[in-house]
Amino acid sequence: MFEAIAFYLFAFLTIAMFYITVTTSQALYALTALAAGMIFISAFFFILGADFLGAVQIVVYSGAVMALYAFGMMFFDTTREVKEKSGNKYLVTGLATISAVLVVVIFAAPIVGENITALYPMTEGAGNTQEIGIVLFTKYLVPFELAAVMLLVAMVAGIVLAGKKMDLSLTLMSDAEIKDMREETNKKVLS
Repeated sequence: MFEAIAFYLFAFLTIAMFYITVTTSQALYALTALAAGMIFISAFFFILGADFLGAVQIVVYSGAVMALYAFGMMFFDTTREVKEKSGNKYLVTGLATISAVLVVVIFAAPIVGENITALYPMTEGAGNTQEIGIVLFTKYLVPFELAAVMLLVAMVAGIVLAGKKMDLSLTLMSDAEIKDMREETNKKVLS
């Protein structure tokens, strides 16, 4: 009975947080709701008895969202109006094709994964964390290493982006200077 109540409560909260993430126009509100949604997802793992996965969900995914939150606060300029422009139709078609291929690969991966056997079978009496470690470093070693390389590339890219010098510091400007800058930007966009 407790599990059912907890499931429906966390399901409602998770859906609500992700709804706020998608519908809000404020970037920082969206990132906050995204982090809360990731934490509520970890509750499902705890309910199912997968404590290790619940802790990993909180540490890794919520930590990643918090890093995204920090970059959003550093790089998002709230003084500018957002203008949408029509995208390149070839880019949209290419991204849609890549997404379709990715979905097919994701759904085909379990079928291919059935044929792969681990070099070290599960040991009796091993805990949840030990079993995950054995499978992660035997059967899924290559994807684990690829994920590590991708995270390294993302970290280097973040450092490069953070190291770029900004011409103006909005925190050191007065409200009148920010208003003048916004008007100049709007004039450039309109002309």
